[in-house]
Amino acid sequence: MSSEETITVADVSAGPGGTNEINAGTPVELPVVDLLTGRGFITGKSGSGKSNTASVILENLLDNNFPVLIVDSDGEYYGLKEAYEILHVGADEECDIQVTADHAEKIASLALEENIPIILDVSGYLDDEDANELLLETARHLFAKEKKLKKPFLLVVEECHEYIPEQGGMGEAGKMLIKIGKRGRKHGLGVVGISQRPADVKKDFITQCDWLVWHRLTWRNDTKVVGRILGSEYADAVEELGDGEGFLVADWSDDIRRVQFHRKETFDAGATPGLEDIEQPELKSVSDDLVSELTEISDEKARRESELADLRQELDKKEARITQLEQELADARDLSRMADQFAQAMLQRSEAAYRQTTPPAEDEATAADATAETTAGGADSPTTDRSAAGANGHAADRSAAAESHAADRSAAAESHAADTGGAETTADGVFGDDLTPADFADAVTGTDDIPAATLGDDTDDAEGTDPTVADDAAPIDPEPVDPSEVTGPEDSSESSERATNGSQGFGTVARTDIAEEAMEFVEAVEHDTREAVVTELTDRIADLPLRSVKMLEHYREVGDSDPMSAHLAAGGDDDHQLAYSRNRPLRQSGLIRHLGEGRYRYAIPELIQEAYADTLTDSEVSTMVQAVEASFLDDVAEPK
Repeated sequence: MSSEETITVADVSAGPGGTNEINAGTPVELPVVDLLTGRGFITGKSGSGKSNTASVILENLLDNNFPVLIVDSDGEYYGLKEAYEILHVGADEECDIQVTADHAEKIASLALEENIPIILDVSGYLDDEDANELLLETARHLFAKEKKLKKPFLLVVEECHEYIPEQGGMGEAGKMLIKIGKRGRKHGLGVVGISQRPADVKKDFITQCDWLVWHRLTWRNDTKVVGRILGSEYADAVEELGDGEGFLVADWSDDIRRVQFHRKETFDAGATPGLEDIEQPELKSVSDDLVSELTEISDEKARRESELADLRQELDKKEARITQLEQELADARDLSRMADQFAQAMLQRSEAAYRQTTPPAEDEATAADATAETTAGGADSPTTDRSAAGANGHAADRSAAAESHAADRSAAAESHAADTGGAETTADGVFGDDLTPADFADAVTGTDDIPAATLGDDTDDAEGTDPTVADDAAPIDPEPVDPSEVTGPEDSSESSERATNGSQGFGTVARTDIAEEAMEFVEAVEHDTREAVVTELTDRIADLPLRSVKMLEHYREVGDSDPMSAHLAAGGDDDHQLAYSRNRPLRQSGLIRHLGEGRYRYAIPELIQEAYADTLTDSEVSTMVQAVEASFLDDVAEPK
């Protein structure tokens, strides 16, 4: 390509704004190299001839086999296919092939390396983002390849104000076009912008152009742009230009020329439709080889999308399977936990049954001996008439009587236990569903029906009181007691004393103790002594281990929880057995209640409300609860 090669696209015209040094009708020639590698701008209002001017320049370049790529925003350049073999790509079915941004590199290769003229039709894309991405990737690959090839090439962009606007934000495609305008010339890549609104185009682009064509403009903002760039006389004259007429300004000419551009020879697809029928011309088709290369990319993309869809479907199946397995694992853990709890309950039940059925022979013998000693001790007197032999004989008689009395008392106790089934200890607890604490107390003590001998009285004693019944007996829960949860016997003087006094065994807790506490709580309720009820509950809490109290605080805070969570919240470890052993005193004392599936809830308000048969108001219950909670919670004050 010669640096002096030119194309003729217009003739000089007469009129305001023209030069007197050039006669009207003189042909206007444009240097090809400057066109292909420079920066141009063609503007004019709709119908003024700007698209015709661009087509005339393109026809002349195509006639000489110079490579171009046209970004067609309105779908009006396909008319060039009437005379030229141009590859028409885009989104419409009328295109030779539908393309996306995945085809951008191949499009750039065909244009630059194989010298294929291309119309990049972006008018058919429903999503502007798709069109912008296609333009961006194509321009990016053109710029990258031209850095190596350095081959003169022209990029024509219709409606350039949509990509490089004067106002508002500029997208990545517009930034790429600005980059080509600033740096493309040194690599051989030229660009021409076409717009009907120069006021809307980035001024940095316009002022850097090597050549400009100003067709008719009438809007005040646009003529102001003409005035700033060409001068005020051209701002007035540009409004009077005829169709296809314009002012040509170029760096290779010192003059501003008023010229009339030639009429394009190919089909004018951008002409305003009229009433007459428009006959579509026969368009030249491109080689199947060109289309097949792009088709391969489309097929590859379709294959990747199909594989991606299959992978996504497989991933969805695996995620569903994972969810199913996680659910099955959770169910298995629940079943395992329930099996552990059941096994522990069965073991504790068997141990409790073993403890209850062990013959208390030694205890009874001890009790009998103690009774004999007490009786013998009580019979001593300061009488000096008795001899040593007589005293010993009397003591022997007393001992025999005590042994006989102990045997009678044991038999009476067994007979009474058989008659009072409500007081029998079973693995299911003491209370039935409809048995109240008062009923339980009566059933256990049964003082109206039991002979005096069964209460442990000396038959020679006229008062006949039971020494195991005391006003200051240690309080325990009047709620149902599960024998399987009763702890082992305490080796203390108090338990020995109870055994000595002959109270009937209930696991390792004396029945008389349970009866006394049940009566104490029931009497406090019946006599409306709320202070006594509060005292009873605070005493229960005071008897708890410190860690169990902390677990009670957790239940009070969250409402309902499980022993493991409560144990951890109380500062304990993750020992399952230890957590449940520390939870057991709370349940036995009635301070929490079992909800099922290993969960418990805070029960102090319910315990108070139920104790009064739901006769208290919410305010009264709240006051009593506050009084109880003040005993173990630092942030709760005593009610006023």
